[in-house]
Amino acid sequence: MPGIDESLLEAMRVPGARGALVVDWISGLALGAVGEAPGGDPEATAAETAELARLSMESGTLAPADGAGPTGSGKEPSVQDLILTTADAYHLLRFVVTAFDSTVFLYLWLDRADGNLALARIRLAEMADRLVLG
Repeated sequence: MPGIDESLLEAMRVPGARGALVVDWISGLALGAVGEAPGGDPEATAAETAELARLSMESGTLAPADGAGPTGSGKEPSVQDLILTTADAYHLLRFVVTAFDSTVFLYLWLDRADGNLALARIRLAEMADRLVLG
């Protein structure tokens, strides 16, 4: 099972990948970074994407208060991933499910001309399922 560094290197093998982070959405800290970051600062990117993640997870509309996922299991997060598209890029955030109360997500920045959003989403979900923290 890959750790943070291995997962980030795997993320960079996704076609069109420009940069990847593992971020704690409570603190806004980058637990790992590889490649480029929008604006050139991975710490700023981590803090800003963490704010977006926090808003979605704490939203009464997007994330029901009961915490049950779409399967009703209660173990899956209410929000699995977020996709933000811009004129030249895709920004994907995938929440990591762990045995403990996880507040971590994977962030992937894709070039829109070279990236495949569907493939990136599938690969990011696979990486999040295999990621070992600690």
